[in-house]
Amino acid sequence: MSMNYQRRTKDQLAARVAQDIFDGAVVNLGIGQPTLVANHLPAGREVILHSENGILGMGPAPAAGAEDYDLINAGKQPVTLLPGGAFFHHADSFAMMRGGHLDICVLGAFQVSATGDLANWSTGERGAIPAVGGAMDLAIGSKQTWVMMDLLTKQNVSKLVEKCTYPLTGLACVKRVYTDLATFACTAQGLQLIDAVEGLSREALEGIVGLPIAAVESSTRA
Repeated sequence: MSMNYQRRTKDQLAARVAQDIFDGAVVNLGIGQPTLVANHLPAGREVILHSENGILGMGPAPAAGAEDYDLINAGKQPVTLLPGGAFFHHADSFAMMRGGHLDICVLGAFQVSATGDLANWSTGERGAIPAVGGAMDLAIGSKQTWVMMDLLTKQNVSKLVEKCTYPLTGLACVKRVYTDLATFACTAQGLQLIDAVEGLSREALEGIVGLPIAAVESSTRA
């Protein structure tokens, strides 16, 4: 069993996610790592980026020195606006999220279960973030919810689990999980492997995650 592999960097992971976003998609990028996806969208592919604080049509991150702090995303990071982009009331933004108008949302997570349950807002510890915010609206309202995260915690514990132990954001809502080691599909039958970094086998991933991982079906890979 080969264990000679290299993890994806944060930019490589963002590029892997961007690769799967289809032309014409309306996409929300969550706070943290998912915002990097905006910098890696393939040239010539039209993707309309949404931010829950009321922006549609964001571009990549601004160049150093060109930041406008009157134009920020939900994580308070400065962003750019593409031609035709707009900003609007928070309530209108949540109507888009809750009304099924987003094709994809890309979120971070503390845990994802094999069947797609999501825990991404609190570890349940004292002093943790006090509310779920818009994460539950995104997770349930989007047509597809994808998670982008490191596969393991700093203690080398898998964030992919049989059952989430942290407070839940949504049930059976995650379709795909993009990690620094592999890309997975979450199904009612459990995890399926879409791809892995070179040198890392499905059997080795099963040992790392501690759960059975099936080979992906061709319909899931598309």
